Amino acid sequence: MLLSVAGAGPAYTDRPGASGAAYLVRAGASSLLLDLGQGSFPRLAGLLDPAALDAVVISHLHPDHFIDLVPLRHYLRYEKPPSRVRVVGPDGLSTRLDALNGEEGFCSSALDIEALTAGRQVIGRFELEIARVTHTDSSFGFRVSAAGGGRPGEVGLVYSGDCGRAEDLDALARPGDTLLCEVSFGPGPVAPGAQHLDGPAVGELARRVGAGRVLLTHLQMGFGRTATIDSVRARFDGGPVELVDPGFETIIGS
Repeated sequence: MLLSVAGAGPAYTDRPGASGAAYLVRAGASSLLLDLGQGSFPRLAGLLDPAALDAVVISHLHPDHFIDLVPLRHYLRYEKPPSRVRVVGPDGLSTRLDALNGEEGFCSSALDIEALTAGRQVIGRFELEIARVTHTDSSFGFRVSAAGGGRPGEVGLVYSGDCGRAEDLDALARPGDTLLCEVSFGPGPVAPGAQHLDGPAVGELARRVGAGRVLLTHLQMGFGRTATIDSVRARFDGGPVELVDPGFETIIGS
């Protein structure tokens, strides 16, 4: 599987060119997009024709994870020929987008929106495992792997979405997996009441599950990149740790 980062930023940032969460996974002719946050659509469109997506999966209903469904909808509706894309997201996604645009049926004109629930499903060449995580009332984390795989030692990609308890991801992860984890509060500590992760929590998660490597995202303003990476490495020495930006690509598994 090829992971391409179209966006990895938080809700706001002072970094020019940053964009909200959007992670494209491809295998052969199949493509799956995890989240589509602010400013990420142009980068996505530079990676593939968005109409070719097998599905977009939205982790939760905060705008920095779904708002660029609006330009996706416009692209699908008005490019020639018009086309449609499957979108799987928490209950209320369609209603929220329609209300935002002041148009009933705004979504359904180009997006086939389905409710996201915990469990497993196959999308194209991918198996998607879905688990609830602590953030909003309906927030989810994911594990993406090759559908029909299951060979001993086969690794996948575990994406945290936004998550306030790293332990919520334990059941998704397998030894050797790549963790794509938010690290909003850098080296820590997490602000009281904030449902996000910091570097120490991600490092402990990686150590517990035997991760193969850690890709960090969603770092908020005011936290140093090097200090954040070091805070993960202080608790996890089982593989590479890096903070990813738009344009980053890597192979997951064989």
